[in-house]
Amino acid sequence: MSAGGAFGGARGYQPRPPEKGVFPLDHFGECKQIKEEYLVCLKQHSSDAEACRELAKTYLKCRMERNLMAKQDLKDLGFAEGDGPAPAPAPKEQQPTSDKRRIETEGYLAGMRRFEKDV
Repeated sequence: MSAGGAFGGARGYQPRPPEKGVFPLDHFGECKQIKEEYLVCLKQHSSDAEACRELAKTYLKCRMERNLMAKQDLKDLGFAEGDGPAPAPAPKEQQPTSDKRRIETEGYLAGMRRFEKDV
């Protein structure tokens, strides 16, 4: 017999909750619209969270108002008191296609570079 508990775990081990606690999922989609706007903003700004900061703040407020997370000061979550909407940078423009970009979009086929150089 092994000395461990179920699935090989140590007996008597007490799991600890995460530091910020656990909050319920948004099963009824109460804050879903704000979440979707935030995701669209991230996509438009190449995952630059700073450009979508105001939406993140609105989403956290929505969750707190509906008891989907513990109510706490937004300063504790990284938002300053006079944190107004930062001017959002324009979405990044497409760069000229380099070899690396071309490989990412078109895929890579071993040996093709040799034939391209000969042409």
